[in-house]
Amino acid sequence: MKTTLKRRAFIAPLVLAGFASWLRPWARGADRVSEPVDFSTTANEALQAMTRRAGELSVKGVAVVAFIEGDRVTSWSSKMVVVGSMKTTPTEKDRGSNLLGIAYAKAAEMANSLKDSGTAGRPPLTGEFGWQGGVIAKTKTGYVIAAFSGGPSEDDVRVARAGLQLLVSRL
Repeated sequence: MKTTLKRRAFIAPLVLAGFASWLRPWARGADRVSEPVDFSTTANEALQAMTRRAGELSVKGVAVVAFIEGDRVTSWSSKMVVVGSMKTTPTEKDRGSNLLGIAYAKAAEMANSLKDSGTAGRPPLTGEFGWQGGVIAKTKTGYVIAAFSGGPSEDDVRVARAGLQLLVSRL
């Protein structure tokens, strides 16, 4: 008899704790529990879309995508892919360009301004160029960024939009 009472005394709190954890999402006001999204898979698909678009436009360069969770930029997850070339060849007129650095500078500008690159409405900060070619969107879980560097600004924006469209649909 004493063993049965000890088991009941031990089991009852476990059952109540399990029931309470089951109710916790509703107790916090959440109307649903969302499934986690795999950024890596989604990023790969967005980078493939950007690579296809760059091919259609016959531009080479670097594509970058990033996901910022939440309303404030304190960290991000990002991926990149080289689409043909990571740098331009130096000429008599210039030393060449690090297209990866430019693409990330566009992304950094967007993370700071929460506006498409080149449209911040202020002079570029040190480390920013103010060049177009990056696009950003607010999603239900945070912000998504897509940037491309390698072609004329108009083409860079077109390539970036191909990636952003996929990111927005999934994140």
